Amino acid sequence: MTQIQTPLSSRPLRLAAVDLGSNSFHLLIVEVDNGHFTELEKCSQKVQLAAGLNDQGQLDEEVMMRALKCLEGFGTLIDEHRVDRLRVVGTSALRTAANSIDFMIRAEQCLGQRIETISGREEARLIYQGASTEWQNETDHCLVADIGGGSTEVIVGAGIRPLALESLEMGCVAYTRRFFGNGEISEATMQRAEQAALLELANITTHYRRLGWRRAIGTSGTIKAAAATLRAIHPHLKKGEITREGLTELRQHLISLGHLDQVSMSGLKSNRARVFPAGIAILNAIFKALKLEHMQHVNGALRDGVLLDLLSRDTRHDVRYTTIEEMQRQYQVDGQHAEHVAATALTMFDQLQTSWHLSSESRQLLEQAAMVHEIGLGVAHNRYHQHGSYLLAHSDMPGFSLPDQLALAWLVQAHRRQLPEPLPEHRAALPPAELMRLARLLRLAVVLCRTRDAADIWQPELRADSENLALIFSQSVPELLRQDMVLECQWQQGAGLPLTINTP
Repeated sequence: MTQIQTPLSSRPLRLAAVDLGSNSFHLLIVEVDNGHFTELEKCSQKVQLAAGLNDQGQLDEEVMMRALKCLEGFGTLIDEHRVDRLRVVGTSALRTAANSIDFMIRAEQCLGQRIETISGREEARLIYQGASTEWQNETDHCLVADIGGGSTEVIVGAGIRPLALESLEMGCVAYTRRFFGNGEISEATMQRAEQAALLELANITTHYRRLGWRRAIGTSGTIKAAAATLRAIHPHLKKGEITREGLTELRQHLISLGHLDQVSMSGLKSNRARVFPAGIAILNAIFKALKLEHMQHVNGALRDGVLLDLLSRDTRHDVRYTTIEEMQRQYQVDGQHAEHVAATALTMFDQLQTSWHLSSESRQLLEQAAMVHEIGLGVAHNRYHQHGSYLLAHSDMPGFSLPDQLALAWLVQAHRRQLPEPLPEHRAALPPAELMRLARLLRLAVVLCRTRDAADIWQPELRADSENLALIFSQSVPELLRQDMVLECQWQQGAGLPLTINTP
């Protein structure tokens, strides 16, 4: 199991990102010194996770063993480089696999780190962030496309800021199974794959064309392979360049080969050959739908975006706090009251962090939940905690993984009335028992701030013995607060959570 190091002041910070793609797994390790990145390790391995999905939508044992063997190797490299901070993200195949949690439990043992499944649009945001390192000082609009194994991300942005993000359910591994399952490459099979891709693209084409772009950029393996094979045929092309004419020529050449077993071309790695025709069909559809003449491959991709996002965590550039603020504005949350609830909850958290063995990650999650605990009021007052929970679970939230969102959603649902059933293990960002402890603190903070008067917020002393929680007030409290606390005791005790209130 990988052991993440405690940062040493005598050397620069070392960060690692692992991208569990549907076709390939990627590892990137860098050293950061005064804002400068030095690449220490960069490697990829074809795992083809999406190819291991059976008819029931489950990953088969063979592909899981192949993936785990790859991750064991990644774990060794992470140990050798004494990485300080690591982030692992899962994409399309792990979003859709019915047994993804079973796989992730085993995979986390190899890496010693929680795997964060991210939404398609969050994947697109991180891809753009990684790719934009190539032009971060420019402001022109740019189109970015990334054809993965299970999904394709298409983004339009200006400089380093994405303007439109989309993740489409089409990828080179998934389309190989769907359209080239018997190995045949023909005009008919290629057209069927292209038509399916054009249908996926139809929903974004008009909007993207209106935004416009000065140049089209491609990232990751399929587009890199297309550029490499075209340059092998036409050496006059710039490295990484793809043209419409060249793509048409490449398409016809693949059809002439007739079968996936015959796909072998200069510039194309053998382990990508069988999924290459499907990737070219998708790329051809992108060129056709968006009326492209040229595309340029760049090296920045998802893993680079994950690293940049990891570096910005807990700083003023942390996109998660921008997301929280935008949701507060969208649903007209009383921001001042939310801050009071958050401050009260964090004060109680700090009293119990040691005795309850709470992590710094828990503290962040509690603060975020407090800041948005009333967003459901933007839908309806009745059962607003349930409305808020739904919004958090199903909204696009830049910076948050799907387990993060699920944990936030559960906390917001749990902040009033009857406590919901604990989430199953490994579904959310934190274990169920730890989430329940955070919910208890959030509920108490809401009660203590009920008057919405900053001058009338009570801060009791908290003591905990396992799940037995006691609030100790140093002076008598108003009758309404006392009654509110009695009611809260009943709610928590009804859920098997002992709570006592001590007042003079």
